[in-house]
Amino acid sequence: MVFKLSILDQSPIRHNETAFEAFQNTIKLAKKAEELGYDRFWVSEHHHSDELGGSAPEILISYLLAETKSIRIGSGGVMLQHYSPYKVAEQFNVLASLSPGRVDLGVGKGPGGLPLSTRALQIDRLTASEEFSEKLLDLKSFIQNDLPSEHKLFGLHATPIPPEQPEIFLLGASVESAELAAKLGISYVFAQFINSDENVLAESARTFHSRKLGESKFIVALSIVVGQTDEEAEELVTDYTNIKIKLASGKRVTVKTIEQAEQFISELNEEYTIEIKEAHVIKGSKETVRSKLLQLKEELQLDEIIVVTPVEKFEKKLQSYILLKEAFEKIPAE
Repeated sequence: MVFKLSILDQSPIRHNETAFEAFQNTIKLAKKAEELGYDRFWVSEHHHSDELGGSAPEILISYLLAETKSIRIGSGGVMLQHYSPYKVAEQFNVLASLSPGRVDLGVGKGPGGLPLSTRALQIDRLTASEEFSEKLLDLKSFIQNDLPSEHKLFGLHATPIPPEQPEIFLLGASVESAELAAKLGISYVFAQFINSDENVLAESARTFHSRKLGESKFIVALSIVVGQTDEEAEELVTDYTNIKIKLASGKRVTVKTIEQAEQFISELNEEYTIEIKEAHVIKGSKETVRSKLLQLKEELQLDEIIVVTPVEKFEKKLQSYILLKEAFEKIPAE
């Protein structure tokens, strides 16, 4: 394999489907991913959503670890702004102690929901002014059990201490996030399925590679759909847009539907602009997709690709993941 292939599943709840059914599909997909030889299987965190089931990835991860045997399972990602780094470290150390060598801790900067759910999640916070970078550094220190002596909590350990630490990733869609990950020696996942700006992606890759520490990796999360033919793949992708809300404060938020945008705006008292863009999807036959991904690997010096497949019918989504793996089976490893 020329690069690792992994999966991010958001547990979509389709029309006339229950959360139970959505989670059963996630479990089936995780098992199939393991069978096919995918490297990782991640689940997301979204709040106050009727369309996505995964509001508590740490719970879903524990279930998936029990249902699989070898594939790495992780978060894509935990929305750290809402939580105590110490508690997150404890949760993932428990997971890593139950399934040593199989746990990934992906961390996101975003809220994972609309302003109302953010207020609910942070209602009891005592350190609301704490910078995200500080929380991320604390989380890394707790996971690696190396809190510096000058830290106000020096001497505290996030127990249990697992035989192998969870691997930490920062998820983002900006050059600033790439720089932060590089500075801390953490692998970075650029979410191109959220931010399809190719210039930002290219600059993020350059920034990360020029400043990274140790063995940290640059990874891209892409929307990919593979069909038996280019035409079939084209038919599988419908109404896939990103709606970008830019607030007067400079904050940017991406949502999937006009209804979500309207709800987001209704919960704020701030000037805004909206931009609707067709989401970037790499789609086509096995040969077409393979060619595009190999080109992207060379341009960005990719170590790994995490795949999000925006196909509504589960059977067709499963077929896309099968075809994608087949596309790279006969290419020798570097």
